[in-house]
Amino acid sequence: METWITRIVALMCAGGSSALLWFFGVFVIVPWREGRMLSLTMTEFQVIVVSFLAGMAVMWGALHLFGLADRAERPKVYAAIRLLFSIGTITAVISGVFWGQTHLR
Repeated sequence: METWITRIVALMCAGGSSALLWFFGVFVIVPWREGRMLSLTMTEFQVIVVSFLAGMAVMWGALHLFGLADRAERPKVYAAIRLLFSIGTITAVISGVFWGQTHLR
């Protein structure tokens, strides 16, 4: 039962990480499209950096929790979780960028 609780909390962290990284993709597309990535306002810079760093920190925490639940007992499952989670977070950023391109005009 204990490992299932850990896995559920890790899944909640993984969802939060994906959401934060999706927001990073949405927030980065506007200055990128306008060609002013090197001249961001302080507010834009903070929004982009905080969503990226918080997303990465929560992603690290989720992977740590998955490791606590599965690394010793089921290393192949843990390796598969790491791979799928990495693909999922990259997909979240890319989908945020595409959503921002189509909806923020």
